[in-house]
Amino acid sequence: MEKENQKLLASESDLQNKRLKLDYEEITPCLKEVTLVWEKMLGTPGRAKVKFDTETIHAAVAQGVPRQHRGEIWKFLSEQYLLRQNVPSRTPANDTPYKELLKQLTSQQHAILIDLGRTFPTHPYFQAQLGAGQLSLYNLLKAYSLLDPEVGYCQGLSFIAGVLLLHMGEEDAFNLLKFLMYDIGLRKQYRPDMIILQIQMYQLSRLLHDYHRDLYSHLEQQEIGPSLYATPWFLTAFASHFPLGFVARVFDMLFLQGSEVIFKVALSLLGSHKPLILQHDSLESIVDFIKTTLPNLGLVQMEKTINQVCEMDVCKQLQAYEVEYHVLQDELLDTPPTLNQHQRAAQLERTNQSLRQQNLDLLEELQVSHARVCSLESRVEGLVQSESQLRKQVTALEEEKKQLLSTKRQKVGPKTREQTNGNTAKWG
Repeated sequence: MEKENQKLLASESDLQNKRLKLDYEEITPCLKEVTLVWEKMLGTPGRAKVKFDTETIHAAVAQGVPRQHRGEIWKFLSEQYLLRQNVPSRTPANDTPYKELLKQLTSQQHAILIDLGRTFPTHPYFQAQLGAGQLSLYNLLKAYSLLDPEVGYCQGLSFIAGVLLLHMGEEDAFNLLKFLMYDIGLRKQYRPDMIILQIQMYQLSRLLHDYHRDLYSHLEQQEIGPSLYATPWFLTAFASHFPLGFVARVFDMLFLQGSEVIFKVALSLLGSHKPLILQHDSLESIVDFIKTTLPNLGLVQMEKTINQVCEMDVCKQLQAYEVEYHVLQDELLDTPPTLNQHQRAAQLERTNQSLRQQNLDLLEELQVSHARVCSLESRVEGLVQSESQLRKQVTALEEEKKQLLSTKRQKVGPKTREQTNGNTAKWG
């Protein structure tokens, strides 16, 4: 009986934990018939070796992914992705199991610990300092840093790991993190030289030039390259700035189509906000709008973006732009610099001005937050004092009540006895 009770308690705890993890607003609620399609595919015997119909999978992802099955669906999509790859991806040289990696020490410990509190700071699962969520995140990042010493730990990686942990246990999250890094190829952008990230910024700029020429020209006039706003988009797959329901849908597409999804989402977001971006006419206001206003999407806008991503194909263009980037780099090495020293200094000064302004804005935000904290602390102190006074008053009132009751008993007692004696005599 005791064992059954323990199992029930453990089961309730797991359900509560799952509800806590999946505490985000869905943008594409999954209809019952679509959920049944997913459950049928997930329940197929020996599914890891079965190639399902591509169109059926694409249609199911486009129609929605049930939140309660999302982690299992990502595993399923990763299995299907691997079955369709003609060229095997590079696998980690280190094949140590997850549980063994957890027993080892990492040189990246300090960097990982610093970022724990910055990863989804408002989500209930990760809020508590060194609570269950942060400890799981630390374990996952530590294990990956030991598995892949070349990358180790890089800022942004904690958000990718965090999204996985919200949908599955540690070991499954570790396996899917390996899949995203090695099979999908995300690890290239985290390598110390960051060359791939530079290529990605060039590719995004070229996509803007091809799809939204007026927006591209407007950004060029203000000397705004994608690296000024899109770097966190690529390093966190949009998880650091965008609503979690939207990020979950980006991950659905990422597991289905690969890393080109990040380009398509970026292009769709910029294109759909083009009229508003064109209204801004300074470097600071444009960058501020893209970084802070644009991520506060409404549900309709989020769904529209995901639908556009489903229909877009930029694979060939991305390949062409990568070749183009390398050709341009080779040409730059062979030709003298076109900017004179004065122009280069002016360009650097403009960039520095922008960075200084961003620092001032952040400092102002910090001061406001600090003032709010001080105000809240003083309110808490006042409430504690009020509570203490109220407790004293309650104690005093209870004491007074006791005394009144005691006095009442003393007065009522003799009178009752006299009445009782009188009545006895009367009836006797």
